[in-house]
Amino acid sequence: MGSSCCKKKCSLNSVTKKQIMGITGLLLCGFLLTHLAGNLLIFVGPEAFNKYSHALISNKAIYIAEAILAAIFLSHIGLAIKLTMENKAARPEGYYMRKHSGRGSTFASSTMPYTGMIGFVFLVLHILGIKFGAYYEATYDGVVIRDVYRTTIELFQNPANIAFYVLAVVALGIHVSHGFWSAFQSLGFNHPKYMPKIKLVSKLFGLLVAVGFGALPIVCYFLGAK
Repeated sequence: MGSSCCKKKCSLNSVTKKQIMGITGLLLCGFLLTHLAGNLLIFVGPEAFNKYSHALISNKAIYIAEAILAAIFLSHIGLAIKLTMENKAARPEGYYMRKHSGRGSTFASSTMPYTGMIGFVFLVLHILGIKFGAYYEATYDGVVIRDVYRTTIELFQNPANIAFYVLAVVALGIHVSHGFWSAFQSLGFNHPKYMPKIKLVSKLFGLLVAVGFGALPIVCYFLGAK
């Protein structure tokens, strides 16, 4: 009986971890979407992009927002590592169940730990390259602000940076193409009527992330070459 209670408790803990991971994953998807929208301003021009960046960094609430975002990232990554380790520990049983249930994993689902890690490394290097990168200034309406546009353009004059960025965001797109719908499933939204539509939206979102972010360094390269 004690063993049965322990298994039930562990199972509940596992479900709770997946639900928290699903919530943090959806929040991070929201962050990606808003960040992509901001990045697209680089196509409008230097002034629009720099003023957008200045509005963010000059807001006193930015530190609170960054702390919350960091907590969400760390929680998501920590739970991902924990669940991956638990799944590996239970692998023999998992293989048996998968074999006899007829369910197989997709490329996106089977590479989640790897694409997630690539996404994390990309995030760190992206912050170092842009936020803590070369500092320039621009003046608009008599106000001196940081010229993030120039920093971004210069960063992507290096083909190595472009190649890494594109490969990283493709991995990120693959990650969210599975993670988005999987989050809904973890939260109990697994109705056969709606799940196919959610999976379609998930794939389209993954494509948007890969293409949207992937286009940025390529466009920056040609803008800098003018």
